[in-house]
This record gives sequence, structure tokens and C-alpha cells, in this order.
Amino acid sequence: MSQVRPGDGKDYLLFAKMCNAKNVLQLLKAVYFEDVATLFGSSNGLKVTVEVAKSIQANAFIQHDIFQEFKITEEVTTFKISLKSLVECLSIFGVSSSPGVTPSLKMYYDGHGTPLEIILEEGGVVTDCKIRTQEADDTLDFNFTNTGVLNKIIMRAEVLKEVFSELDTSSDVLEILMSPDAPYFRLTTYGSYGTNHIDMPKNSDMVEHFMVKKTMSQKYKLHLLKHCNKALAASQKVSVRTDDRGFLCFQFMIKTEDSHICFVEFFCCPEEEDDD
Repeated sequence: MSQVRPGDGKDYLLFAKMCNAKNVLQLLKAVYFEDVATLFGSSNGLKVTVEVAKSIQANAFIQHDIFQEFKITEEVTTFKISLKSLVECLSIFGVSSSPGVTPSLKMYYDGHGTPLEIILEEGGVVTDCKIRTQEADDTLDFNFTNTGVLNKIIMRAEVLKEVFSELDTSSDVLEILMSPDAPYFRLTTYGSYGTNHIDMPKNSDMVEHFMVKKTMSQKYKLHLLKHCNKALAASQKVSVRTDDRGFLCFQFMIKTEDSHICFVEFFCCPEEEDDD
């Protein structure tokens, strides 16, 4: 039986309440490609960060206004958690058999060394999950500021979904060219059957914003960029940015079941060029 909590989390370091847990689940699944994540809580809401090999980082932003209640008693709280366990917990009710019925969510966290407690309720059935937390490791700071961004293209997500589905997966790298002149935006793979180019004109109906100041071409590990696929599949729009170091940022705009607009970002380091 669940513990009674007077005042719904008033005494907890972090408390969050939501009528539809699927909104959080949708965003977590978009960055679920590693078992462990770092969770940051602040007055702005929650940020869930996942990293691989110090080369790619994904951030899911769950802003405070997506919750019906959101309280935090510290400026920032940070901890490491099993993302696998969190996703499994939030998925426990599966697909609801009753149209319009969704599981409600309450989250409690009381500071260093305490578990993150999740309470889900659907149709009078209550499930209480406690997930162990750990002290957070330092996460990468890609220092991706607007002042350093040279090139930015915003497009409808469906066009990038189609392009990604056509990439030659036998290629180790994906080369991304952004230029103020033709071919404007080109993706190139170097696979078993040779070099393959996919071009997108800047005047395409699918391109909503085109700001490219400088021709830049960088290669990125294709197997790392594949981690973006879940976020891409759930998104409506995508912003593609590169900075003066060649670092890449995909920002995916995702609309939740309750029509909230949320964002998931992926940062990726470029491949180092061989000396020869």
C-alpha cells in the first residue's frame, strides 16, 4: 500500500504531478538509447540527459508547465537514474483498453541517496515504483551557443525522416554539407556501393527557415546519429545547426498527446580528419 503523503509533496525536494503520464513517457522514449540517464530538476522543469562515448548527447526537456503541479525546493537538483527502469515503470499500464483513459503520474524525490518514487493510477488501480538514484557524473558541455552558430536550417520532420530512411547504412560516416550556394544542404554516405548524395534545395516547401552563413562540410559517425531516429519519428519539425567548430545539433519539436510543445536536442562531435 502506498505511503500517505500529506500535502502532495510539500515536504519533498522535488514533486511533480501530471494527469497523463504518457506525455513524459513519449519524451523519455525519444532519448532512450542507453540504460542510464542524468536527471536535472529546476524551476524550469526536468531535463533528462543521455550520453554515449563522449561523442553524442541527447537532452529531453520536460518543462514545468506540462505538469499540473511542479514543486522544487532547491535551485537545481541532479541525480543519475536507470532510464530503462523509469521507462518500464511508466509503461506498466501499457496501451489503455478504455478510450480516453490515461494513467496519472506523481513523482517524488527527497534528495541525495533517496529513490525516485513514481505513483501511477489508472481506473482506480495504483502502482508504486521506487527507482534507486545515484550521484550524478559530470555531463559534457558542448558549449553550443547561438553566437557560435554559423548555419541553421529548420524543416518539416517528414522530409528528414524520408532522407534518413534512404541513407546507405553500410557507410561508417554521414557527411553533412551546408552552404549558402548550391547544393545548399547535402547528405553524403560512403558505403559498399559507392558514394551517395541526397540534396535538399533551400526553396523546398519543406524548408521553413534557411540561414547559412558559411559553407561547411563535416563527417559524423552514422551509428551515433542513428540514436536520433526515435526523436525524429516523434517530431513535427527539426532544426539542424552547426557551429564554427563543426559541432552538430539536431533540435526536434515534439507535440505531446495533450498538445504541449516540447523539445529534444542531440549534440554530436565531428569526426577528426585523417592526416593523410
